[in-house]
Amino acid sequence: MAPDSGLGLIRKGFDMSMAVDYGQRIPNNVSLHSDRRLQRALESWQPRFLDWWRELGPDGFQESDVYLRTAVSIEPGGWANFAHVKMPEYRWGIFLTGPEKDRQIGFGEEKGLPVWNQVPGQHRADLRRLIVTQGDTEPASVEQQRLLGRMAPSLYDLRNLFQVNVEEGRHLWAMVYLLHAYFGRDGRDEADLILERHAGDPDRPRILGAFNELTPDWLAFYMFTYFTDRDGKYQLASLAESAFDPLARTCQFMLTEEAHHMFVGESGVKRIVQRSAELMREQDSNEIRAFGGIDLATIQRYINFHYSVSLDLFGGERSSNAAAYYSAGLKGRYNEAKINDDHVLTKTLQPVPEWRDGKPSTTEVPEINALNERLRQDFVRDCERGVARWNNVLEGHDISARLYLPHIAFNRRIGTFAGGYVTPEGSSIDERDWTEQSRNWLPTDEDKAFVASIMDPVTERGKIANWIAPPARGIDSRSFDYEYVRLV
Repeated sequence: MAPDSGLGLIRKGFDMSMAVDYGQRIPNNVSLHSDRRLQRALESWQPRFLDWWRELGPDGFQESDVYLRTAVSIEPGGWANFAHVKMPEYRWGIFLTGPEKDRQIGFGEEKGLPVWNQVPGQHRADLRRLIVTQGDTEPASVEQQRLLGRMAPSLYDLRNLFQVNVEEGRHLWAMVYLLHAYFGRDGRDEADLILERHAGDPDRPRILGAFNELTPDWLAFYMFTYFTDRDGKYQLASLAESAFDPLARTCQFMLTEEAHHMFVGESGVKRIVQRSAELMREQDSNEIRAFGGIDLATIQRYINFHYSVSLDLFGGERSSNAAAYYSAGLKGRYNEAKINDDHVLTKTLQPVPEWRDGKPSTTEVPEINALNERLRQDFVRDCERGVARWNNVLEGHDISARLYLPHIAFNRRIGTFAGGYVTPEGSSIDERDWTEQSRNWLPTDEDKAFVASIMDPVTERGKIANWIAPPARGIDSRSFDYEYVRLV
């Protein structure tokens, strides 16, 4: 059935000018009904989006009723409206957080001036590029994950996969709205092209390399949602500082949904580690594959791969583009307002990694040229906290082994470390040694084949696959054995 209209969520004190018009095919709080040309353009784009969703979205579950969270307003209760919904009938809406009165630009050369509600002509190309790049990642991950439903370890996990998928679709809608509303024909053309590029397509691949990788199994999915979606958090947070107010407000709302994606990743890996630790204790052995578990060495190799690929998404350590975006007020730093400096960055230096004399080293560069690296360092610190929680599980089972993040130079393809050969501990080696040893550090074909071999679907309520522990709690105060997906 369709999700509840959410009319009951409009409470006393809610600004009715921001309420969703439920007569629209596209629920929104951007007054879409008052711009017939824009509404017609988006309603014309919608069938193409649905065609893409049916062709390259979750395979085999389009008619199943899924217990999904749907945004129906920007209120705290309104963006989390739960009901069983068929995914093609999900109400992909357009939502911006409420405007901040007298908001000023917080950084760059125009710091202190009023923010923009229209695109300044001199920044048109750069803003469009930023929006298109962000928008391109959203459907890419859906395409990468489209076959995972057929090997889900439980109905709970199947529902979480689909929640991530539909929200990535909504985030695409958020970026497409900006392209249609503020960039004219160029924006409409870019919105169409986003649906024409596909993850891993040799002729028309996605823009960023990590979004052309396979997500062939659930261990990879949890790593992707932990590491790669966490990159998305930091990219969205930096765009949420933008002087272009519609972009900032769009990204602020997206961040409320992105948190669930990272929860899926962190808790998913933690539950795998928990089950692996249980099997290690039961069998008194680290070799648990024969008992249907995923050994810690394999988990570590998956960490090494997904972490290093995600590090590349931040770009080069020194970036003139990032400096230009910052100076222009287009893209800030993570939690910009909480940073105690001049927010102009023309007079200070920052250490950044570099490759020197055949090994990792550091140097100092103007801080404004080190913005990518600062964002990457914020990401690294965030990732470390999750790994520590995974290791707490091992400690709780009296297992001495520990998981870790590899050195930032390991397996890099972008930036100063591209082309270097570095061990997970940070030691420089030659290409021959890398060729011989990298199978110890990155997932092998044998690893992938083994993980794939245990990915048998579990579709009975309250049951779960042997390689992962059940969650500590269900969704929306439901129990684990709730019928999160009504399979057809």
